[in-house]
Amino acid sequence: MDTLTLQDTWDKTFPKSDMVDHRKVTFMNRYGITLAADMYTPKGASGKLAAIAVCGPFGAVKEQAAGLYAQTMAERGFLTLAFDPSFTGESGGTPRFMASPDINTEDFMAAVDFLSVQDNVDPEKIGIIGICGWGGMALNTAALDTRLKATAAMTMYDMARVNAKGYFDAEDSADARYEKKKSLNAQRIADLKSGSYALGGGVVDPLPEDAPFFVKDYYDYYKTSRGYHPRSLNSNGGWNVTGCMSFLNQPILQYSNEIRSAVLIVHGEKAHSCYFSRDAYADMVRDNPYSDNKELMIIPDAVHTDLYDGGGKGAIPFDKLTDFFREYLG
Repeated sequence: MDTLTLQDTWDKTFPKSDMVDHRKVTFMNRYGITLAADMYTPKGASGKLAAIAVCGPFGAVKEQAAGLYAQTMAERGFLTLAFDPSFTGESGGTPRFMASPDINTEDFMAAVDFLSVQDNVDPEKIGIIGICGWGGMALNTAALDTRLKATAAMTMYDMARVNAKGYFDAEDSADARYEKKKSLNAQRIADLKSGSYALGGGVVDPLPEDAPFFVKDYYDYYKTSRGYHPRSLNSNGGWNVTGCMSFLNQPILQYSNEIRSAVLIVHGEKAHSCYFSRDAYADMVRDNPYSDNKELMIIPDAVHTDLYDGGGKGAIPFDKLTDFFREYLG
């Protein structure tokens, strides 16, 4: 079992609410990795509550967007849990800064395990929220975990698709994938010889003048006071170069059209990543007899990171999320 060191002072990128009680908790996943989380409970709440686990964005920590979502949904009556995934943030797991479609889906399921046995949680009323790459993980979890009653995927990435095919599927060829695999396997040998894992680098800094818009979008969040956090991979050294290697041939969302529970997918109209949500929604409802409780919501004029923290324009549809989870969690 990992021995974790947890920060005991408020170190979030958002102000603390006086409407909720907050405490640090830990729980273990099926692989024996101990995960660190922030639990938010509506102040003065009694009885068994509906609960929501939150994670993301991919390469972020619970002190950033996930915590904001969790605290806000707790203000609206839900018990919430924002956690760091395996190998990142305050959570355990070595080597650090690795990602896995299997283990990271398990992280969400372990959060459901933990919530299910809390005295103040109704185990029949549990949902999850995944942001960015964790939106894809949330959908993957919904396809596997029959205990879930509702899932929200916000500004989602399909991490398997983007790793295997590149942005906008521009590298979707056997030759392109072969070259990626060749480079990654060479890096494995270099890491072994050096005795450490090379970092891929977080969001580029300083920002080049000719950087594409989505890079500027990420910089504006991760590299400024708006969203910077010292434990965030994207704000600092990034994932290991080989950190996402297994996504290349272990695709997620293979059985998304068998999801029976409720799903809400939300994306910004102007986000570079919007195609992930549009395609994931289409795949999810195709030939799915349980499509009546599925919805795609497009936020006008919003870009990718606007759904991290609202983008200064209230882009996160918290009223919609509240209505969605109240309807399906009760």
